[in-house]
Amino acid sequence: MIREARAIDAAAVIALWHACGLTRPWNDPAADFARALEGAASTVLVAESESGLCGSVMIGDDGHRGWVYYLAVAESARRTGLGRALMAAAEDWLRARGCPKIQLMVRDTNVEALGFYAALGLEPQGVVTLGRFLND
Repeated sequence: MIREARAIDAAAVIALWHACGLTRPWNDPAADFARALEGAASTVLVAESESGLCGSVMIGDDGHRGWVYYLAVAESARRTGLGRALMAAAEDWLRARGCPKIQLMVRDTNVEALGFYAALGLEPQGVVTLGRFLND
């Protein structure tokens, strides 16, 4: 079952993100989760099985296109189609808001994730991602 996350899901979702290697020291996953739930144009979807939370995806609409973050599937639920189902649910959520395009960022060293997204029909875009931390 895939549903929108609730605040009570935070600990389980963040634990999943850690287990899947999606967190980085410079990002606060608890703050990311809370901001996604508090925002009118973002959410986190979670997948549950009999054994508990087994997948998640954070999505947002920036007013121009939809973005996907933190797609995570528990090791025990991989290769079952759950990642594909979470992406389909994310696309449905964005489509319902009129987003014309979906985008996501993958570290260029994450070959497994790049292969997964390629199998879903996502293609590299001719852009360079630039950034700067705003808390300095």
